[in-house]
Amino acid sequence: MNYLVGLFSKTPKDPQEKKNLAKYKELKKLVKAKKYPEALRIGRDVLNKMPNHHDALFIVGGIYYIQNKFKTAITYFDKSLEIGQYDIDVLLLKAYSHQKLNENKRVLQCCDKIKEIDPKNKSVSELLESLDL
Repeated sequence: MNYLVGLFSKTPKDPQEKKNLAKYKELKKLVKAKKYPEALRIGRDVLNKMPNHHDALFIVGGIYYIQNKFKTAITYFDKSLEIGQYDIDVLLLKAYSHQKLNENKRVLQCCDKIKEIDPKNKSVSELLESLDL
């Protein structure tokens, strides 16, 4: 019997994949329930196992944003943007974080990037109007 090899071969599945997916789903449920301390614990656990999980990075960064830990949030947003550089939601939250830290130059950089992707983005227009320049 001949087996296909290479491009068509079946790759072995990661045995942790189901567990990791379950943890990610738990993270989303905790955030929806606004249980942020628990969600952060689970989120960091997910990121330990899957450090390049774009959505988990965004969620954890968003929790830090909600907790007014803007510098920490920005580190997660930056990592998320390394993976998905055109994610408007991440760019917008990053811009808001920089705004809270009075880093207007960085706010403008984020807004410029968003305008490249979505020139008619209303949130960017509102954010730029609110800046004290």
